[in-house]
Amino acid sequence: MNTPIELNTEGDRIVYVKMVEVADLPRELREQAGDLHHLYAVHDSDGQQLALVADRKLAFNLAREHDFSPVAVH
Repeated sequence: MNTPIELNTEGDRIVYVKMVEVADLPRELREQAGDLHHLYAVHDSDGQQLALVADRKLAFNLAREHDFSPVAVH
């Protein structure tokens, strides 16, 4: 499951990667998640979600491919 990423290329180059429970997402996203129980959200420093992907490694790679520095949020 991947959602499009629209990145703001101005300002802060740090993004935050956070695990989210599929059960906490809107119904449409839960249906798209299939058998997954967790997804990983990438957020900018203002808290805006930039992407929602299937695994942590993909979230970090996606951020780096767009010249962002990913940081894990616990």
